[in-house]
Amino acid sequence: MRIQTKSTLTWIFAAAALLAAAVAWRLLRPTGLPAGIVSGNGRIEATEIDIATKTPGRVVEILAREGDFVKAGKLLARMDTDVLLAQKAEAEAQVRQAENAYLSAKSLVVQRESERRAAQAVVAQRQAELEAARKRLKRSQRLVGEGATPQQEVDDNRARMLGAEASVRAAEAQVAAAQAGIEAAKSQVVESQSVIEAARATVVRLKADIDDRDLRAPRDGRVQYRVAEPGEVLNAGGRVLNMVDLSDVYMTFFLPTEAAGRVALGSDIRLVLDAAPNYVIPARASFVASVAQFTPKSVETEVERLKLMFRVRAAIDPELLKRHLEQVKTGLPGMAYVKIDPAAEWPPELAVRLPR
Repeated sequence: MRIQTKSTLTWIFAAAALLAAAVAWRLLRPTGLPAGIVSGNGRIEATEIDIATKTPGRVVEILAREGDFVKAGKLLARMDTDVLLAQKAEAEAQVRQAENAYLSAKSLVVQRESERRAAQAVVAQRQAELEAARKRLKRSQRLVGEGATPQQEVDDNRARMLGAEASVRAAEAQVAAAQAGIEAAKSQVVESQSVIEAARATVVRLKADIDDRDLRAPRDGRVQYRVAEPGEVLNAGGRVLNMVDLSDVYMTFFLPTEAAGRVALGSDIRLVLDAAPNYVIPARASFVASVAQFTPKSVETEVERLKLMFRVRAAIDPELLKRHLEQVKTGLPGMAYVKIDPAAEWPPELAVRLPR
């Protein structure tokens, strides 16, 4: 019950605030604006960027101060790299070890190929001996039929031939063993290449992690505030600095239904800041909300529809911002004047006037 009451009060307060904004818009709208030009009050804003750590670690040094203007790539802070440097040295040693294993595997392939050639030579020799034994056996068999040689010589020649056949098979087995050794050595070469690639990838990853320990500005902007201090230990994603992107500056303001419905993307807008009423800044409509910030009850009368407020964003030209970077301030309140009729003419007091 307590939660429901709190939600109800929150809804009532939000509705009252938006209704007050609608009434204030009507009361504060400058008089004398030409037809086709409407206005609303808002504040200058910019895209915020958190400079954060990628991995856990200790903050060693913060080089940027609050309010500093920084260029993209400028070093803003340093994180401790001792552990990463040690891991990188270990990975580089593993690369060298893998490279030595690769060279050894290649040498082993050469050795096994030499052994295969030697075994093949032995096979050729044994085959020649086998051929000679067969010829002797044939001659002795012919001579024994003629009675020119004893049967014992035939038996001896047959035994020699069988021995030669066995020697050939043994030599061929040695060739097969040498071939298997070659394949095993080649697989070691492939495996050592994979180990080298993995170790080198580890070195590259560690180098990237070490480079990420130098926190740099991702784009031009201004440091807004420091979140951490040197010596603090941060988790992954821990914020060190916050900066604003001064190339993406805009004013957010609200318009009622009758005006917001006629604002097109790219509509011409003029901004006048309370702190610098003598200047008129040109801008363009870059966003118009498609949903009202406050929705009245389901049965809407004409008066109820006046409570609908739509958020509009007026973006300032990045080139203009670049020329006046030192004068860009976020959070400043002001008025936005929107040309909802392209044929409307800007009054003289809303002619563009910029600081020199």
